[in-house]
Amino acid sequence: MDSAVITLCVLCVAGFFFATELIPLAVTAMGSAILLGLFGVLTPAQVYSGLSNSTVVLFAGMFVIGAAMFQTGLAQKIGVTVVKKAGTDEKKLMLALMVITIVLSGVSSNTATVACLMPVVVQICIAAHIPVSSQLMGMALAANVGGTLTLIGTPPNILMSATLETSGYSPFGFFEFALIGIPLSLAGVLYMMTAGRRLCPHNYADNNLFDQESAEPENPRKMLICAIILICVVVAMVLEKDIGVPMQTSAIIGALACVLTGCVTEKQAYQGIDWVTIFLFAGMLPLASAMDKSGAGKMIADFVIGLIGSEPSPMVIVVAMFILSCGLTQFMSNTASAALLAPIGISIAQSIGASPYPILMTIGIAASCAFTTPVATPPNTLVLGPGKFRFIDYVKVGIPMVIVALLVCVVVIPIFWPFFPG
Repeated sequence: MDSAVITLCVLCVAGFFFATELIPLAVTAMGSAILLGLFGVLTPAQVYSGLSNSTVVLFAGMFVIGAAMFQTGLAQKIGVTVVKKAGTDEKKLMLALMVITIVLSGVSSNTATVACLMPVVVQICIAAHIPVSSQLMGMALAANVGGTLTLIGTPPNILMSATLETSGYSPFGFFEFALIGIPLSLAGVLYMMTAGRRLCPHNYADNNLFDQESAEPENPRKMLICAIILICVVVAMVLEKDIGVPMQTSAIIGALACVLTGCVTEKQAYQGIDWVTIFLFAGMLPLASAMDKSGAGKMIADFVIGLIGSEPSPMVIVVAMFILSCGLTQFMSNTASAALLAPIGISIAQSIGASPYPILMTIGIAASCAFTTPVATPPNTLVLGPGKFRFIDYVKVGIPMVIVALLVCVVVIPIFWPFFPG
């Protein structure tokens, strides 16, 4: 059987298991790479090449730094201080909550951000006798869009960058996603402060929801050290080309510094790494390589172009990939949906002679627009119970926000498209 056909078959099987999660995501990803090796599409070295990819190291380092932020209480301190200063006015509380969630999600885990802020928000809402549902929905939405601000904000962003590198292109810079991420975040805040807030149900929190909370005592010295490490790592990543230190090296140095200074223990560092993301990523990179080398990606690209015309506008491709990526991410892992579409996006860009950067950026951004179901992303699931939401509540609030996000991409991408490499 032709290697391109084999690769497409493996891709379809992977897509089915990603969507249904009948087996763990990481098993699906690594299993796909192994299958391609058994069928001779990839060499044994290529099958496991994802595990040695420098981006995996970047993931691991940032997971440890993120864990240190929460273990030292730094993230909680920042969030609680900002939210409490906002007082009990519904709009001011939502604005403060969304802004700090967006900022924290840009440099750390959006799931952990929501988890640490949620009890504080619930208690404020109980004390002020205001509905908790709109506050929690706004926080979940902010956590999703906040990840689009930086390269390290969410796994799909890093995956897009790594796919470019695997295909022979220069990777994305640290703040390049912010070209869309900043307008998208502003649009998200504006939407929730106006129409989104009105579309939310007016549910009040249960008084005993978080009565048994426990937290480690604050350690101001460790919080300060962690803050300094985080700032140094982010600055080093931004100035990567000027100082000649790769981002993954900065991340690992920061992670080691967190352990050596006691901000996080060795055991906590290991526990802070999301191994599912690591192995999912490591398994999908070889599949992306196989899509390119076997010609499977070109087959899909030719099929898509055949549907939309022989000379499609690049913006038509952007809209199509946004809808596909955003649609998939409502029901499956955003990392998995991005991993499936990244090599296809590159093949389509090559087929029409366009720069792959805006197309892959669109796929990554759309994968973070997981607004319309409670299972689309962990922050959505976390607020489901405390907010007393129904499935339809996510649909009502999420669909208009998806449309807003698409409009942001359509307006912003043409402005910056000429500045991306061909």
